[in-house]
Amino acid sequence: MVYRNKGFRFVMSFIMLLFVLACILPFILLISSSFTSEAALTLNGYSFIPSEFSLAAYRYIWSVKENVLRAYGMSFLITSVGTALSIVMTMLFAYPLSRKDLPGRKALSFFLFFTMLFNGGFVPTYLIYSNIFHITDTIWALIVPYLLMNAFFVIMVRTYITTNVPFEVIEAATIDGSGEFNTLVKVVVPMSKPIIGTVALMTAIAYWNNWTNGVYFIQVKRELYGIQNYLNSVLSNIAFLQTHSDPGIQITELPSVSIRMALAVIALLPILLAYPFFQKAFAKGITVGSVKG
Repeated sequence: MVYRNKGFRFVMSFIMLLFVLACILPFILLISSSFTSEAALTLNGYSFIPSEFSLAAYRYIWSVKENVLRAYGMSFLITSVGTALSIVMTMLFAYPLSRKDLPGRKALSFFLFFTMLFNGGFVPTYLIYSNIFHITDTIWALIVPYLLMNAFFVIMVRTYITTNVPFEVIEAATIDGSGEFNTLVKVVVPMSKPIIGTVALMTAIAYWNNWTNGVYFIQVKRELYGIQNYLNSVLSNIAFLQTHSDPGIQITELPSVSIRMALAVIALLPILLAYPFFQKAFAKGITVGSVKG
């Protein structure tokens, strides 16, 4: 067998090592840059070992810790509520599509797939959300647009249910007197935990990293900003102060680049800590849920 060939295993191990380094080295560079002084970053650029160690970026973040904690709390709230609603809506859509006895199943599948190829465009979408649904400057502006349900995730879940939840099990539950909702909750959902974990992780990452909804729909109530939008506003404020500061005040020495790196490190921590708990379900869900279309 080819897998027993030592040369083949060495080459594959070397390739995998390169992939691992490509994933890890940017994080090391990010963390190192956050502990480097602004002058050293400007003069020498980025390096894996700080050429001039400095905690200026983290001291600045500590000076505005109330705002950072509030933005963190908003990101956790938006991510948890949005992910939970997204999973519920995805399951409620994917389960009927997995049933071959669903009337109009092909038409619904077509309309679902159609949304992956075409959309109404940004301006009509913005006008609908702001003028009809009136979500501007509300927390729903950070949850509903673009992220609440993904057609690709619906297809993944539908495929998983079709290939891994035997129809005989669903049929047996129906014969025993179980309704459709009860079958979904007590039969399908427990057997679909890997794909649910996969979709939950991918949705949570999308919510946590999203900043465009805040830019588009939050105009006055900046206290609704999540950590990504707060990071963007901090960088904008520092850039403004550096170009419009009083000559007698050394505002230009504010560590704008290192602050960007430090805030990125802080924003990444929850995802890095959560991923190991979802890794097993994520790998299994991606492998099994994407085998058939």
